[in-house]
Amino acid sequence: MKFMVIVKANRDTEAGVMPSTELLAAMGKFNEEMVKAGVMQAGEGLHPTSKGARVKYAGGQSMVSRGPFGLSSDLVAGFWLIETKSLDEAIDWMKRAPFDGGSEIEIRQVFAAEDFGEALTPELRERGERLRAQVGRK
Repeated sequence: MKFMVIVKANRDTEAGVMPSTELLAAMGKFNEEMVKAGVMQAGEGLHPTSKGARVKYAGGQSMVSRGPFGLSSDLVAGFWLIETKSLDEAIDWMKRAPFDGGSEIEIRQVFAAEDFGEALTPELRERGERLRAQVGRK
């Protein structure tokens, strides 16, 4: 099962406060453990929303808003893409992440092709597989 682990933003991440050398070292060690175990597929930190934008779609139109955006529970500071046997295993891994100080993460399962049922026709499935191969993902 594939999961996206969403690292929630906080005042520090939104202010552009960079992690300490100690936290970077601990995070590197944790990431290395996940890679060696075959769990981690990707992981990145994100710049604050002051360097980002949102695009809203309505009535065939799109409207762009540039950051910064107010601090709320929907802001993301980083993510991992991991693959484990279950949500419980994903939770076990993330309980080991070197966070403190009120940090929060969210773990969400990524849809697999079979989750879409008959709506994902053989032609659409093949197109998706071809695109994933082009970007180097399984």
